[in-house]
Amino acid sequence: MKQKNRFIFDMLDQDTSASIQDAIYRAAKPLSARTENGEAIFSIPYRRQEMRNMFLYPLQEAEPRVSDLIVRGYGQSIIRITTAFGGSIPKDADNPMLYKSPSLEKANLYPEKTNEGWIVKDDHGQIRMRIKTKETPREIWSTLQPEPPETFDAVILPDGKTEVPFLAYDDFFPAQSESFSLGYIEREGAVHRCMYSLHAEPNEKFAGTGERFSGMNLSGKTFILENTDGLGVNSRRAYKNVPFYVSSKGYGLLIMTSAPVRLSMADISTRAAQGLVEDDVLDLFFIVGDTVEQIVRKYRELTGFPADVPLWSYGTWMSKMSYFSADETREVVKKMRAGKFPCDVIHIDTGWFKTDWKCEWEFNREKFPEPEKYFKEMEEQSIKISLWQLPAIAKGTKYYDIAKKNRYIAPQSDRVSLGSNFSEVEFDGNIDFTNPEAVKWYQSLLEVLLNMGASVIKTDFGEVIEENVDYFGMPYRKLHNLYALLYQKAAYEISERVKGRGQAMIWARAGWIGCQRYPIHWGGDCACSWDGMAGSLRGGLHIGISGFGFWSHDVPGFQGIPSFMNSRPHNDLYVRWTQMGVFTSHLRYHGTTAREPYEYPEVADIVRKWLNLRYALIPYLAEQGTKTTKTGYPLLRALIFHHFDDPVCWSIDDEFYCGDSFLVAPVMNSAGVRDVYLPAGSWIDFWTGERLAGSVWLKNIVSPLERLPLFVKAEAVVPFYPEIVQSTKEMDLSKVQNLRFDESFKGFNATRLGSLIPL
Repeated sequence: MKQKNRFIFDMLDQDTSASIQDAIYRAAKPLSARTENGEAIFSIPYRRQEMRNMFLYPLQEAEPRVSDLIVRGYGQSIIRITTAFGGSIPKDADNPMLYKSPSLEKANLYPEKTNEGWIVKDDHGQIRMRIKTKETPREIWSTLQPEPPETFDAVILPDGKTEVPFLAYDDFFPAQSESFSLGYIEREGAVHRCMYSLHAEPNEKFAGTGERFSGMNLSGKTFILENTDGLGVNSRRAYKNVPFYVSSKGYGLLIMTSAPVRLSMADISTRAAQGLVEDDVLDLFFIVGDTVEQIVRKYRELTGFPADVPLWSYGTWMSKMSYFSADETREVVKKMRAGKFPCDVIHIDTGWFKTDWKCEWEFNREKFPEPEKYFKEMEEQSIKISLWQLPAIAKGTKYYDIAKKNRYIAPQSDRVSLGSNFSEVEFDGNIDFTNPEAVKWYQSLLEVLLNMGASVIKTDFGEVIEENVDYFGMPYRKLHNLYALLYQKAAYEISERVKGRGQAMIWARAGWIGCQRYPIHWGGDCACSWDGMAGSLRGGLHIGISGFGFWSHDVPGFQGIPSFMNSRPHNDLYVRWTQMGVFTSHLRYHGTTAREPYEYPEVADIVRKWLNLRYALIPYLAEQGTKTTKTGYPLLRALIFHHFDDPVCWSIDDEFYCGDSFLVAPVMNSAGVRDVYLPAGSWIDFWTGERLAGSVWLKNIVSPLERLPLFVKAEAVVPFYPEIVQSTKEMDLSKVQNLRFDESFKGFNATRLGSLIPL
């Protein structure tokens, strides 16, 4: 549909056939306030608006609707405002997205009337919210335009200091609004969607909102947060949407919903960070902190911290779409070991069933004749096995009739649309994870595989479910985005039950609020191109700001260019993507053609060295991974995590921190040339040992294929493994040594690592 550059159309969708009878309501000044159970509650009137000639006017004869606005506090840095326009407010205990930390204490809040309006104080006397009701003085000389209508004019102060204002008067003239501070839209007698608007300063920057494949600063963009198959990593589509963002003003906003959200970040109105939520409840958490890490940590205290992952998961994962037999994987392991390419995991994608893609959670006994013995054999070679599956069932498969009879799949008339289904299999039902019995049944299927010896279940898909379906526990609109969380929770919990705490993980693609609790997630189907590499990294940076701690990507891209199934990645791309992957939390080779390093003989020696470096750094990665489970840090970090006040870092989307110490600048072109920004601080060139002062651009750095620009914080201490190994099972962690980046560091080649790995 053509963009019309009008708030009522581009934000509120008032130009569709379904919107003809919509009733729009705008918040006005509070009528009264009270305290209940330590919560401040305001009665807010909403006045109906009438659209005439594309303008909105108050409908004077209509009685206002009144809804309670509940203000709650948590600790000294979170304020929550909630209003249910269409009924009751859901209980937190029934919300699977919330996973509050025991350390998150409730703060009692009290409304107090003032000359200006209302304030909300806590037990310490801190003002946590202000609402203005006093009229602004004006000099009346003209009646050419009507006076502005009453509106909701408030400022949130989550910590008593940082101001996050609602945008009260975002108008050209009273009838030409660009946003509403608070409001909702009614359709056919029921609340259909609701809206809010916060003031966006002219130089304000935003990041997060999920695995966003955009540049670092999201200001000036509008997004629909509704999970879908990304079909690559170079569009506005996203596998993982998260209605949470961080602002350069020092606050984060969590929109607690599973419904679709439209976010316009200083775009439809350049002075508004506004949202439209397709729900009858508006539930906003305002979180402040001095750093991105502090804000994300508070977000995790609300929605859950990532679980830790096993040591072996930091090793190399080898995969393609797909291996089709036990013998094929045996040959891969044999060649990996013979070529001295360290490896810990073999992933078997769609090809382990009787029919490719036709998921039955059982092995094809002709191609995998004795799976129990196969798992033991692989374990003896220090190889873990990961298995692909998906949450949809095809007609004619073993469990279809059982699932349909017992309502484990939701009744529907049409076939399931999966998006990136690269097969001829047609699926007829999604597992309904709102049905507790369906969850138990699904977990029983995975339990057999996990007890048999599988180490990881790949929870592919989960972004798309069918709309016109009678789901067991909730309507489609609220389930669509939430489906990823329910799906991954079911798979992770049975994995943890079988494997034990700290030894469980899944390999997931979709995401929403709370999915970070169940690692790990990878970035989906990226193209084998420099654009695909750049888009993958952008997604990884934004998903880290959105609360996810562990993240991976398909090295060196998933689909071929130009032939989707048959084009192989170029040698230099293979190496450069490997180099980037060495410094991301997990390293998996996967794609439509061969991805094994011995299939790329011209660069195999370089790749071997980089995989050896990866294994040498596993003690560091594991240390940083554990830190991720207790803080607000991801392992792969945007520069703004450490340089929040540096405006340059808000534009950097092609560099990243690996943990606390490494600054990584991947090369994403065949020329091997790039600029690097060194942020504030003292830095050491990993290769030469040269000490460099930060807050500077290094222009036109030329990197041979064997190396990439890599810097380490001065005085950093990095644990490493001092021997070449072929798997993590060969590691004796008592042998771990520390590499000190101080005056004694004379460059990589002068270290124990350099003598082992001649890069």
